[in-house]
Amino acid sequence: MIRMDRLFVICMGCWLAALGGTAAAQAYPAKSIRVVVPYAPGGATDLTARLVGQKMNDSFRQTVVIDNRTGAGGVIGADIVARAAPDGYTVLLASPAEIAVLPHLQKMPYNVDKDFAPVSLASTTPLILVLHPSVPVKSVKALIAFVKARPGQMTYASAGTGGVQHLAGELLKITFKLDMVHVPYKGAGPVMPDLIGGHVPMFFSGMPPAMPHVKAGKLRALAVTSTTRSPAAPNVPTMAEAGVPDFVFTNWFAYFVPAGTPAGVISTLNAEINRALKLEDVKTRLATVGLETVGTTPEELAKFVRSESDKFAQLIRQSGAKGTD
Repeated sequence: MIRMDRLFVICMGCWLAALGGTAAAQAYPAKSIRVVVPYAPGGATDLTARLVGQKMNDSFRQTVVIDNRTGAGGVIGADIVARAAPDGYTVLLASPAEIAVLPHLQKMPYNVDKDFAPVSLASTTPLILVLHPSVPVKSVKALIAFVKARPGQMTYASAGTGGVQHLAGELLKITFKLDMVHVPYKGAGPVMPDLIGGHVPMFFSGMPPAMPHVKAGKLRALAVTSTTRSPAAPNVPTMAEAGVPDFVFTNWFAYFVPAGTPAGVISTLNAEINRALKLEDVKTRLATVGLETVGTTPEELAKFVRSESDKFAQLIRQSGAKGTD
């Protein structure tokens, strides 16, 4: 009888432990969530994170903290998430650089396939080629002629080595055999003061940080890198319309968590992020600055990243672009 009582207590203990674990999973999130943005405030990644984060905050009734961790072209922020506990409380909003580009350029502190689990593709945007008004050209063809006449004198900014802005500049260089100097920054936000101040004359910018300054006349827009004109800049031609065919670049922003995060937690995050992306005020706010909301399954994001990685690997081989190693 005593043995049966002990067996009963053991079984009850196991049952309660299992029940407690289930309840804990169902209670997610039970505390604040940190969304790591590997770039400075003011860029498209940061804007997407803050808009979606506010909606997540309202729905989850837990604080969603946007944590800007800059450096190494996005690698520092991404590595923080790769090393974080796989519990759903540390999330990465990544751009192509740290996920699909830099792994082909340099040694990385993490393995994208092994250290991250995909959640959802959040938004996409074309790049927009902008100049400081002191550069005396008003078309892409005129810009190419201007640079060719001044070898080694023209600089162009990027949001970091290995980002799409960097590769867009490299592609322009190899396409027209231009001698330009790359100036990497720690995100798009820090580029803007130098660009507006004339310290760096050229930038393949994401739409969000550039458009307010284009509309204010502080920057001159020459072309967008999409196949069709952007609704946020309907008077700006595409690169193809500007005389540069097959020059298509799309910047994107996607959510990842550390590998090993429970499937139920990923599912909860995915559903909430996608819900936020479908809200009209979020879609409208992002659209006004050239960002298109998406929202995918984790499986769709994984397939998309593989395709993007292959595309950028080919471009890097063609351009001869180099990382920081």
